[in-house]
Amino acid sequence: MKELIFKTIGDFHNYLGLEEPENPLFTVSHTHTVSENEGECDEQAEPISLTCDFYTISLKNIISGELTYGRTKYDCSNGTLLFTSPNQNIKFENIVYSSEAYHISFHKDYLNGHPLFEKIKKYSFFGYQVNEALHLSPKEEERLKLVFRNIIEEYENNQDEFSKDIILSHLETLLKYSNRYYKRQFLNRKEINQDLFSEFKSILNIYFDTNQIEEHGIPTVEWIAGQLGVSHRYMSDTIKAETGKTAIDQINLYLIEEAKNMLLAPHASISETAYKLGFEYPQYFSRLFKKKVGVSPKEYINMN
Repeated sequence: MKELIFKTIGDFHNYLGLEEPENPLFTVSHTHTVSENEGECDEQAEPISLTCDFYTISLKNIISGELTYGRTKYDCSNGTLLFTSPNQNIKFENIVYSSEAYHISFHKDYLNGHPLFEKIKKYSFFGYQVNEALHLSPKEEERLKLVFRNIIEEYENNQDEFSKDIILSHLETLLKYSNRYYKRQFLNRKEINQDLFSEFKSILNIYFDTNQIEEHGIPTVEWIAGQLGVSHRYMSDTIKAETGKTAIDQINLYLIEEAKNMLLAPHASISETAYKLGFEYPQYFSRLFKKKVGVSPKEYINMN
């Protein structure tokens, strides 16, 4: 696989065959011609691994090939929106894009002094992998293209003291629409969500049944996501969409259910139960137990 690393937006533009950006921290483009350097490839082409030191947003149409969403493949006949954050790696393999594409690249420094500097951290889709792209309906695609065109119009205007604020306002609108459409995507993929949550619970069952918790401690969200082959943000969003609770909440609930069973064993020890469940300190266990159950472990034992 060919590995490409871009430190600057200018280098990235050069690779794509685009003009040098007017602003080294922000650029937006609308292309109409197919460029083999842009990740389009036939079945025999060399796969590409791409990493940038800046944020990217791309709206493209896939005319052949497939994207994998989680571990499920989809034909992407409609628009596909891809997000990457600095130093995030994405891979293109056996995928050909249509001639039209919209693209935004920006350094985090461009957001300095603007509320988006902090807000962008809350858009979890920047933490997704390429196989978790946003797949748009035709209506959604047209709406986002309009926002892209608004950004391009302002970007290509004579720059003044208002330009940056207007561009960032449009960018925030783009992110808000994207956030809405991602929520829709999760809700529409109920069956996939259920499958992933079932596998999540299965991994927890195996982890406890094989006593890995005593050796390695409480499993982290990142570790479980790694076992599922998805990003931890994607897993957490999917589980929350399915159950109304985060992945961390689900792990804690699992711990509490195990604890309730263990505490009812003859001569059960609260400290021993805590250690067996991976808690380094029994007081942490007692605090979580009371928060979730409403009574302390000792009170729970006495009640039963």
